[in-house]
Amino acid sequence: MTIKKVLTVAGSDSSGGAGLQADLKTFQEYGTFGCTAITNLVTMDPKNNWNHRVYPVDETTVREQLETIFSGSPLNAMKTGMLGSTNIIKIVSEMIDQYEMKNVVIDPVMVCKGEDEPLHPENGVAIRDYLLPKATIVTPNLFEAAQLSSMSAIRTVANMKEAAKKLINLGPEYVVIKGGKSLDGNKAIDLLYDGSAFTFYEVEKINTNYNHGAGCTFAAAITAGLAKGFSVKESVAKAKTFTTEGIKAGFAFNAFIGPVWHGAYNRAVLSD
Repeated sequence: MTIKKVLTVAGSDSSGGAGLQADLKTFQEYGTFGCTAITNLVTMDPKNNWNHRVYPVDETTVREQLETIFSGSPLNAMKTGMLGSTNIIKIVSEMIDQYEMKNVVIDPVMVCKGEDEPLHPENGVAIRDYLLPKATIVTPNLFEAAQLSSMSAIRTVANMKEAAKKLINLGPEYVVIKGGKSLDGNKAIDLLYDGSAFTFYEVEKINTNYNHGAGCTFAAAITAGLAKGFSVKESVAKAKTFTTEGIKAGFAFNAFIGPVWHGAYNRAVLSD
């Protein structure tokens, strides 16, 4: 059996629910081997309403991590998450070209969970210019899709379609906009666009606040699916189911957040 190798270039979430921790757990559940290049260390302050602090990793160290990872046998897929600077974004873009990477998933992370302002607005511009043209698929949430498409806000399915059309013109092969539970109605809706047709993935909304890491998990599941040879549509469909099961089994981490449970899809059982 050949183990498929996948890479995440992302930030580290100290609480373990999102970022590269969510990616690695998802890769493992999919039966793939995950490698990580860490771009930021993210901590949260339990004494100050869970405020986030982001500690960037220097660019030389990020490049050296990537050189270490790419020195082995070829990777089958990769994804990006939180990227620390425009220079790191450029380094990732260079590596994609240098190693002729296929199956590239760009998750354009712009805010930490619970925050409502972009960490570094200039990074969104760099992601748009340097990474979207190289993406097999880009996976923005509503806020990120609005930022990348220069729309004021996305509140409806019609808005999602408009944003998807704008984003596909920036170069990715596919766009999937994560509407999730943010839209009105009883359905959690994600929209996939390939430049000609829209595909909708819908499930009943789950009444829970335990969804920390859902976006990272969804993108990581798409990445692992592509690595295993699934089509983009199949990968998105499987990722939707995987993430939905994780949300259903989410639990309280502390008084502030609750993560999805990555083992739920495979019905993982842990002993005490």
